[in-house]
Amino acid sequence: MLGRLVALDTTVSQHLHVLAKPFLPHSLLLLLELSADFRFFFPLSLSLLLAPIPDPSPTQILRPLLSPLIFGLLLDLAVVGLIKLLFRRSRPLYNKKMSIAVSVDHFSFPSGHSSRVCFVASLLHLSAAALTDALANLRSASPFVDRWIGAGEVNAVRILVSVAWAWAVGTSVSRVLLGRHFVTDVFTGACLGVLEALVSFHLLRF
Repeated sequence: MLGRLVALDTTVSQHLHVLAKPFLPHSLLLLLELSADFRFFFPLSLSLLLAPIPDPSPTQILRPLLSPLIFGLLLDLAVVGLIKLLFRRSRPLYNKKMSIAVSVDHFSFPSGHSSRVCFVASLLHLSAAALTDALANLRSASPFVDRWIGAGEVNAVRILVSVAWAWAVGTSVSRVLLGRHFVTDVFTGACLGVLEALVSFHLLRF
């Protein structure tokens, strides 16, 4: 049964890759891959957490997110790495060159990019109320923010969360279309990301 499921997963993933390959916007997919890279997220998050932020500053709205974000990124790195070492599933053989890939990784299951983007989107979703309060406080102290957002901080946060989910879905789907991962890799990675967000949010929320 397991062998049949793996074969079906491989067939479906390869079909999607071949079907989409002639129409892939390579520059956009490369941008999605780069945007979800750990080497981009972690240093940026750590820098924002450690850097002194003037009062008021638009960066202040990120303060409630930074501790759970950093914790979740490290948790994701450890969990995905451990699972990959345990399962040792090879990457798709139909894309040996790994075109427009930005990292070298021998194992496919689960997708680290998918877990990372779904973690970030889920954490933003869970932190929507805290972000709305922070933006409301910032609006009252910053004429610039008040001029651009006005009293619509709730809508602003909803737009931010929606954009984050669109980015997460697009990046996850692109992993299959690029031939970097199988469908089950991406699905499992996405589920891990959501679970990691729940753990990080409830442990470290302010």
